[in-house]
Amino acid sequence: MSAGPDVRPGPPTPVAQNAALLGVARGPAISSFGLLPRDSASALDAFQLSCPVLLRRADETGLTRPADWQDACTSAATWPRTNAPAFFETHFEAVRVGDGQAFATGYFEPEIAGSRTRRAGYKVPVYAVPPDLVRCWRDGTAQSERTGRAPLGRIDERGRCVDYYTHAEIADGALAGRGLEIGWAADPVEFFFLQIQGSGRLLTPEGEVIRIGYAGQNGHGYTGIGGLMRERGLLGSGPGQYSGSMQGIMQYIRENPAAGRSLMRENESFVFFTVLEGDGPLGSIGVPVRAESSVAVDPKFVPYGAPVFLSTDREEARGLWVAQDTGGAIRGANRFDTFWGAGARAREVAGGMSARGEATLFLPRGTLDRLGVRR
Repeated sequence: MSAGPDVRPGPPTPVAQNAALLGVARGPAISSFGLLPRDSASALDAFQLSCPVLLRRADETGLTRPADWQDACTSAATWPRTNAPAFFETHFEAVRVGDGQAFATGYFEPEIAGSRTRRAGYKVPVYAVPPDLVRCWRDGTAQSERTGRAPLGRIDERGRCVDYYTHAEIADGALAGRGLEIGWAADPVEFFFLQIQGSGRLLTPEGEVIRIGYAGQNGHGYTGIGGLMRERGLLGSGPGQYSGSMQGIMQYIRENPAAGRSLMRENESFVFFTVLEGDGPLGSIGVPVRAESSVAVDPKFVPYGAPVFLSTDREEARGLWVAQDTGGAIRGANRFDTFWGAGARAREVAGGMSARGEATLFLPRGTLDRLGVRR
């Protein structure tokens, strides 16, 4: 779900393809982290919710096997939440991936003005996944290269597989009149950033709350407009420059509407949505993400469902999180996107989050011995 604003450069993407190949080291005793009871209780709830995924899904990091999580998952169901720190001290050991140097941003669930139907003031369509978005091989793709899943595209009027419509083409009406609208937003800028977050809430004039979540994407690569602005000298602390936060980028777009509209169209990715039921947006593993407990990761470097302890230069991001999501901008070792929920505070904290420090994974006891990591 998460994509993150992608407004600041993160650490270089490692050459290694996953955590096992990059290398891991033992961390300190978990009792030394000073886990707080309330923080740990929330993480324990999130961990338990993730257990069905941990117990059935192959771990892309190369570090764990589904059976490794069985004891912790069994214990999580009945462990007293008042003594949650002891749960993590009992069942886990600390692991550093690579050099452990972490970079964390933030994401949230935007609340924007919207409507179920098109009406005055609500003219930005929110689309469901179109039926002509398919996976197919382009004509020029050699047979030897046609392995795995074919890329997303569409079949044109001549029967050829071609790229799907870009963000700009969809904004110009490529999908209009096909009955794909599940809602309408009032503000194209707010909706652009809701797509980056991957989920959100439409607040109607009648007071109805329509929760929408990520359902698909048009197959074009995500381009962070914050990165483009930085390359062009628009972000910074100098005269005429804007803050690198989400708020600063939005300010630029609103103060420069023509240039801002062109900038948004340079991101060719477009997100399709579905109406959600339940008490929270769904992360990429299919369980609800929780404010100040869930974090998005690259699943090649952090197992989905694993607890992660962040020690950073931003107090808000410090503490215990659980890996339950991913996003287009979250790539590489020790790259995280912290989830902050909905509302004004969530928007403020997530929009300005840029934290650096150290990350430590909590993996089942015995993992490092099995991997042959020296004591």
